[in-house]
Amino acid sequence: MQKANQRIRILLAESQAILREGLRHLLELEPDLQITGETGDGREVIRLVAERSPEVAVVDLQLLGVPGLQLLGDLAATDKKLRIVLATADDKEVVAEAFRLGARGVVLKESAAKVLIQGIRGVIEGKYWVGDHSVETLGQELQYFPRLTETEPRPRTFGLTKRELEIVAAVVAGYSNKEIARKFLISEDTVKHHVTNVFDKLGVYNRLELALFAIHNGLVGRQQ
Repeated sequence: MQKANQRIRILLAESQAILREGLRHLLELEPDLQITGETGDGREVIRLVAERSPEVAVVDLQLLGVPGLQLLGDLAATDKKLRIVLATADDKEVVAEAFRLGARGVVLKESAAKVLIQGIRGVIEGKYWVGDHSVETLGQELQYFPRLTETEPRPRTFGLTKRELEIVAAVVAGYSNKEIARKFLISEDTVKHHVTNVFDKLGVYNRLELALFAIHNGLVGRQQ
């Protein structure tokens, strides 16, 4: 059990810089959480775990350099006490294998901004975290859902125009409005107008939520 005045030490490993920055800001707002290290490169994770001794590693399964499941196995062999929360997996087989390799929780990418903090606290309390809630045991939870997300096909563009899709890709890549304007030879006001339209169409409220939505729904590729 975590002591009341003791902060939870966290390693944040996420390949998308804008997501890593956004999640770091969210976590740093919590008085009981402390970021001890962050990286976008899977090859750095083992070293940072050894150097910083985090209690929780938030690991993107699509980190650069090392396959995600291989990385989980390496972490389990390195530090038996490390609790791991994943931020990407939504396939039942991948989820089950991740838990077998030592993960204590799975937080879906599109809901990470809302439930990651709860997931971290849940695993510290000794529970498992699956999707958006904690469970005491995994067997029944993993048995009855084929996927953690809906299985019906989803539209690929959500009504976005070609230019709006280009704006989304630039946001995910970490460009500011001024840089986007320069990239597409348009005014900054036009960029702001496009971003507002995208927010309205996708039902998101900030750039972090936009990036999470875009990556999860295939609006952009993993690499920019």
